[in-house]
Amino acid sequence: MAKKLKNEVALLKEALQMVIADATRRGVVEFEATDSHDLKVEYAYRLLVHDGKIAALPANQLSLPAMKHRLAKWVTHELPPEHALLK
Repeated sequence: MAKKLKNEVALLKEALQMVIADATRRGVVEFEATDSHDLKVEYAYRLLVHDGKIAALPANQLSLPAMKHRLAKWVTHELPPEHALLK
C-alpha cells in the first residue's frame, strides 16, 4: 500500500462528509443511523469511481484500507491549499 498521509484519518472523515453530502443532495443515497462506517467508505469510493473523479483500484488491490487511502488522497486535491488538514 502507498505511504500513509499526514492526517489521513481526518482527511478520510472530511472526504466522507463531502461525498455523502453531495450524494444526499443529488438524491442518490440515504444512509441510516445503523449503516457502518465501512459501508460508507465503500459507497463513497464506488461513487467517486462511477463519477470519474478517481481511478478505480486494480481488482487485486481492492481492499478497505486501500479505499480509505484513495479517498483521503482524493480530498487533498479538493480542499483549498490553506486548509488546516493540509498543513
